[in-house]
Amino acid sequence: MHCLRPALATALLLATVACASEPAGCAFRVVRGEPPEWARTGFTPGAQIHYATSGRGDMLALIFGYPLFSPPAPDRSNKILWRSRVPVEPGPLRIEARLNGTGAPERVTVGEGPGPSIVDLPRPGCWRLELAWGSHTDSIDLEYVRPRDSVPG
Repeated sequence: MHCLRPALATALLLATVACASEPAGCAFRVVRGEPPEWARTGFTPGAQIHYATSGRGDMLALIFGYPLFSPPAPDRSNKILWRSRVPVEPGPLRIEARLNGTGAPERVTVGEGPGPSIVDLPRPGCWRLELAWGSHTDSIDLEYVRPRDSVPG
C-alpha cells in the first residue's frame, strides 16, 4: 500500500494540472430587455432587444438576429450592433474569434469603429471574441447554434 501513495499523488497532481490548463467555460449570457442607457441611442424608449455585455462591460453586442446561427440561416442574418461605453477613437473594430477560446482565430473588421455588422462564424459553439477598437480592448463570448437547434424567443 505504501508504494501506491506516490503514484496516487502523481496522478492527482497531473489531473490538477490538466484541469487548470483547460479553456474557461462559455461565459455567454444574453439578456432580453431595454439596453443600458448609454447604448439606447436610436431605440424607442422601452425597446426590448437581445444583447450581451463584454467582460469589462465596455462593449455591448445588440443581437438583431437572435439566436446567432452557424451556418447562417437563409432567411435572416447574424446582425450585431456594437455599442461602446467608452469614447470611440477613429478606426475600425477588430474582432478575433476563437471557438471555445482556442485555436486559430476567425478575423472580422467592422467599418469605422463599433457599429452595425454581420458576424458569421464557421461552426456552432461558444466563440470567444477578442475586441479591439482604438486603444480599447475587451472580450465577449457569443454562442452560435445550428438553425434547427434554435428555440424561438
